[in-house]
Amino acid sequence: MTEAGAAQPRVTALGGGHGLAASLSALRRITNRLTAIVTVADDGGSSGRLRSEFGILPPGDLRMALAALCGDADIERTWAQVLQSRFAGEGPLGGHAIGNLLIAGLWQQMGDPVAGLDMVAALLRVQGRVLPMSAVPLVIEADVIGADPSRPDELVRVVGQEAVALATGMISDVRLTPSGPPAVSEAVTAILEADYVVLGPGSWYSSVIPHLLVPELAQAIIRTPARRILTMNLTTTKDETDGYTASRHLEVLAQHMPALRLNTVVVDPSFANDSHLASYAASLGATIVQADVRMRDGSPQHDPLKLAAVYAGIMHL
Repeated sequence: MTEAGAAQPRVTALGGGHGLAASLSALRRITNRLTAIVTVADDGGSSGRLRSEFGILPPGDLRMALAALCGDADIERTWAQVLQSRFAGEGPLGGHAIGNLLIAGLWQQMGDPVAGLDMVAALLRVQGRVLPMSAVPLVIEADVIGADPSRPDELVRVVGQEAVALATGMISDVRLTPSGPPAVSEAVTAILEADYVVLGPGSWYSSVIPHLLVPELAQAIIRTPARRILTMNLTTTKDETDGYTASRHLEVLAQHMPALRLNTVVVDPSFANDSHLASYAASLGATIVQADVRMRDGSPQHDPLKLAAVYAGIMHL
């Protein structure tokens, strides 16, 4: 890990949901010069309700990123738990995450999503910064073959992140509405000024690929002098990427952003048994780092300590 007094690397991590939280939980162990850029297309649960009622960005994935970056002191860990906890019951507040309401209230008060998130970060003594990828709430649309069981060979348009995540069938394309949305300027700067940019893990079509569909972010990823690291999932999911190999994950990224180039692809041995993986990674300019990053209990979750050690090795810390 980083030696005392040594300059810590500037790292910008892109993603959403539990995947980004796992990456951030690892990265915060090796640097505090950390920026998270978070998807803003969630339309389910507490986030979807707040988005629909107030026309705001969905706060849920942003909340999870903030909680992942809270410090290790007891008070900071307590704040993280409060942020993630939910109101019980079936009333108007039932199911809402406390952190979502805090973020929504600050946005209403300040009228600036970035300033509101910065205030929450200061309150929680967050190690780094959390930014939305766009200042406007986005909608994910996907073309899915077989989404309608009665028409298994037909292409069906599926609208909304929750619907895309739960869609059965094979996704052939994904896009954002509005098309070509504006990026948050601070997010673009964070990518351009980073030493390392980390993409993934996470839901491939609803958390990882959306960043590549925001033109200013895509251009920043292409132009940045940073080393680009892709962290693969531990397995295929039963929804968006059912049956996908590791190489198919890379192929889909390239299809949605042909100019994408990577330096390193991190993959757990349990997901690396793919004869095409090396060639697909090479086509993107990347070398493969195969390492055990799975939780010790065998669950399909990244172990933050193992992943931190892999990141530290890649960054020569």
